[in-house]
Order: sequence, then structure tokens, then C-alpha cells
Amino acid sequence: MKIFYKMCLVVLGFGIINQTILIASDGQYHAYALSFLWIAIALLAARIGGMIEKLKQPSVLGELLMGTILGNMFLCGIDFFQPMKSDVYLHFLGEIGIVILLFQVGLESNIKQMQSIGMRAFFVAIIGVLAPYLLGRYLAGPYLMPGFSDQTYIFLGATLTATSIGITARVFKDFNIMDSKESKIIIGAAIIDDIIGLVILAIVTAIIQNGTFDIHELLITSCLALGFLIASILGGSYLAPFFGKWLSHIHAGQSMKLTFALSLGFLLAYLADAIGLSPIIGAFSAGLMLDSTHFKDFHSSHLIQELQTIGHNQQSEVETKILSVAERANEKHIEELIAPIGQFTTPIFFIITGMSVDLMVFTQTSTVLLGILLTVIAVIGKLLSGFAAGRGVKHWLIGWGMVPRGEVGLIFASVGKSLGVINANEYSVIILVIISTTFISPIMLNYLIKRYQFVS
Repeated sequence: MKIFYKMCLVVLGFGIINQTILIASDGQYHAYALSFLWIAIALLAARIGGMIEKLKQPSVLGELLMGTILGNMFLCGIDFFQPMKSDVYLHFLGEIGIVILLFQVGLESNIKQMQSIGMRAFFVAIIGVLAPYLLGRYLAGPYLMPGFSDQTYIFLGATLTATSIGITARVFKDFNIMDSKESKIIIGAAIIDDIIGLVILAIVTAIIQNGTFDIHELLITSCLALGFLIASILGGSYLAPFFGKWLSHIHAGQSMKLTFALSLGFLLAYLADAIGLSPIIGAFSAGLMLDSTHFKDFHSSHLIQELQTIGHNQQSEVETKILSVAERANEKHIEELIAPIGQFTTPIFFIITGMSVDLMVFTQTSTVLLGILLTVIAVIGKLLSGFAAGRGVKHWLIGWGMVPRGEVGLIFASVGKSLGVINANEYSVIILVIISTTFISPIMLNYLIKRYQFVS
């Protein structure tokens, strides 16, 4: 009840702010100035949503819930928050947030670790695509949605193959278990899944538009996707030290160190998008290729320098401990520099994702029932992928980590609607599935992480 009362006060406060602005400016806004208000609201909403941690739930779930509440306040006659849904500046910050999140995930991984789980991730990705597609195409489509065309069933199956790594990555990051074997497998599988999804989307779109597809174009798309990953990770690993050393000669301070890392992340995000991949794949690749040795020519922070000085002036045992702490801090320094940027932008992405949820979808009983059945099938398809990871890992954790559809599923659904292969009602059902998997996954991951004693 306390949280409810706090929410009411927040909403009342925003209403007063709104009326004050209208009176002061006679209803005239600068578009970018109004965005400052939406950013403030999104950040405050994210922090309020973070109170869900008191219920031992991941903060990302609270952010999604707060976004859903704000996005549906119009149902209570409050239209104040509606412009947030279409604010380009807010959405741009949200996109930066998800790119930063996957860049951070890449930084916390390394190529050797990814290579060690490469085949496991590959098998998880293959099953994670095949199982949902076959269940959607041959079971859910014909039996739950009879009377529609084969094209509709094909697209339904394709939509269920999507995996959104953003939700799972955020949960794992909240619990500080990004270095677990399960986390590496899920992230690797999701990246492969995204590439396969790109190919499937190209095939399905071509079939719908032309009745067939060009195998030559398909091969080009596949080669570009795989070539980008190989070139960015392997090639970048050789070029990054060179550019790092060159930039350190210009300026060896922390600002240049941060510039080097972020520029590389955004550059690869752009290049990934330019060839048709998701920008988050480029950002992850950039983080993966960077190593602490690439920043050796830059200055350490003042605190680390002080620790090193103190360590050298102490007795041998104390000196060893202090220098060890300083070394670990220096290795993680770039992650600490980027963390505040992620804390600013990443919650905005999840608030926006929550705001895209239309609760009116839940008002039609037939739509809800169909959505629930499709959700069950969508979940089962991804859970099966967890058992393809082999021995020595938590299969259920991997399976549930692959379940969220999130923004990737929304892209598939939007393409299907634009092509006319699914109507408004089918679109609502798919959106319901995406909403359900997005909200269920953090809850189940939270339960499993504690059950497997990753955290106390």
C-alpha cells in the first residue's frame, strides 16, 4: 500500500508540473526541452520501480512494470504521459541504453571464455530456433488459429524464434553473475540466434512478397552476418591495441580512455546495423574484443595510483594485498567509467519497453486465452534449448534465459503486420505473447538463480 500511495503522489506531482509548464509557456514547448521532462520522469520511474528489489525481484522487472503503468495511465483519464511514447529523444537515449548494456556484457566477457562454450551456445541457438518454429508452424498455427493461410503460420513460427538478450543480460548483471558458464552460453546462443533470426526473417519476407526467395541474396546476408562477427572480433583484437596506443599519445587521461572505448562500441554498433544486423551485436563484439591490456598506455585513476604508492611503502604481505587490489581495480577501471552511463541510459530503455505494452489487449477473453496458449508453446520451445547445452550446467536457467522475446519479437510482429500477413487481432495475440515472456522470464530467472545458490 505504501508503494501505491507513493505512486499516487508522484502522479499528482507530475500533473502539477504539467499545468505549471502550460501556464508559464502558454502551452508552447521546445521539443527538446520537453524531452528533459520525459527523461526526468523515466529516470524517477525507474528508481521507483527499483523498490521491487525489496521483494527480492530484479530491478529490471520493476522498470518494466513502471513503464507499463505510465504507458496505460490514459485508461484512468490521465493523458500526461502519452507523448513519452513518441518522443524521439527519449527513444534515442533508450537505444543508447541497450547498446551500452550489451557493450558492458561484452567487456565482462572475453574471447577465450566465449570460445570455450562456442559449441554449446551453437546447439542451444539451433534448438532455440527450430523448436519454437516447428511448434508455432505446425502445432500452434493450424490447431489454435485454424482457417488462416500457410504464410500466416510460417510467420507465426518465425516470430516465436526470436530471443531478446537485453532482459536476461540485465537480470544476470543485477545479480552479478555475468561470469557464470550459463551466462556465457545464453549470450553466445542469443547472438547466434539473432543471426539465424535475420536469415529467417529474410526468407519469410521474400516468400510472402514474391512467393519464393533468392538463394543468392540469402547467402550474401548470411555471409555478411558471420563475416562481421569474425572480422570485428578477430580483426578488432589486433587493431584495438594500435588505436589505443595512438590515442594515448594524444592524451593519456581518463577522458580519452572512455572516448576510445565508447567510440569503438558505437562504431561497431553502426557497422552492424549497416549490414542489417542488430546494433547490439556490434556493441557486444566491441566489448568482447577489448581487453585491459589495450588500456595499458593510459593513466590509471588517482585512487589506484594512491593505492599503488601506499602498497610499495608497506611491508611485504600488506604490499602484496594492496597491489593486488589496485591491479584488479585497474583491470575493471573502464567498466567503472562506463557504468554511470549505463545507469543513466539503460533503465530508460526498459521504461520505454514497458510503455509499449497496451493493457487493452487483455480485455478480450478469446485473445487472452489464445495468447496464454501461444505463450506456453513459446516458453516450451525455448526451454527445450536449455537441454542442448550439455552436462555440467543449469539447463533450466539457460532455457529460461532464452525465453524473452522483447524488442526482437516486436520487430518480427511489426514486419508481419506491415506485410499484411497478420491482421490486427493476430498482432495483438503476438504482442500478448511478447509481453508475457518479457515479464515471466525475470521472475523465473530470479527464482532459479537463488535456487541454484548463485546468490545468497
